[in-house]
Amino acid sequence: MSSEITLFVNPTAGRGRGAHAAQPAASALRAAGFSVRTVVGTDAPDALARLRAAVREGTGAVIAVGGDGMVSLALRALAGTDVPLGVVAVGTGNDFARALGLPVREPARAGRLAAGALKEGRIREIDLGRVRDTWYGTVLCSGFDSRVNDRGNRMRLPAGRFKYDLAMIAELAAFRPFPYRITLDDGPVIETEATLVAVGNSSSYGGGMRICADAAPDDGLFDVVIVGDCSRTTLLKVFPRVYKGTHLGHPKVTVHRARKITLEAAGLTAYADGEPVGPLPVTAECVPGALRLLT
Repeated sequence: MSSEITLFVNPTAGRGRGAHAAQPAASALRAAGFSVRTVVGTDAPDALARLRAAVREGTGAVIAVGGDGMVSLALRALAGTDVPLGVVAVGTGNDFARALGLPVREPARAGRLAAGALKEGRIREIDLGRVRDTWYGTVLCSGFDSRVNDRGNRMRLPAGRFKYDLAMIAELAAFRPFPYRITLDDGPVIETEATLVAVGNSSSYGGGMRICADAAPDDGLFDVVIVGDCSRTTLLKVFPRVYKGTHLGHPKVTVHRARKITLEAAGLTAYADGEPVGPLPVTAECVPGALRLLT
């Protein structure tokens, strides 16, 4: 393994925490005897191109410094390679790090953990989801939650997470279940009305919402959570339970496990790791052992 380690940094993550978090991570790696190269792009495509070049040139590992968006970008360069990923989670949501038991908003500790894992060979192989040319580590979602994302992304004001709260209120006012066609593996098509469908490689999204609470990132299967045709009142009652994962016991919620799923519904966008994937229909596949993770 090369002794040069690549820090893949989003300086704007967590309202500027990314820029400050890179330094303690780099110090921990250098203290362990590694040389450190930092990759920062002018935008997401440029950052990805620079990271792919570092992987081709033989970097020993990539340490993503930022939030779930930065991890998701790193997955595109690392999936299916032998180059391991470490995470210094300093973003807003940090669901990938939480699900894998990695430090959150503790950059010095996360840097020491990554350095120790590299020295001692502590590497865990985990699954990833793949949709078209996109890889994801947490949850792919569609339905009410993706509509909220769509609306929030169109809003210029207010800034920050508050606009998504306003988007949720607006979507609730116009709420109705969506007619889905769902195919699990090679089984028959399931036609159903659903509020949302979440396809979890790991347990949470949205900064700690445990929508797929029992999902394991190394079992070769997705947890597919279908929230059925709720009324607006039922949705408001069920939604707070998502943070503890207790919504899975509600009669309107069903859970399936599958290696592959196809979702079809008119007028809906799929999001994975919080990033837009594209309009439905989409097919997601669980790819076992697609990523080597520093733990």
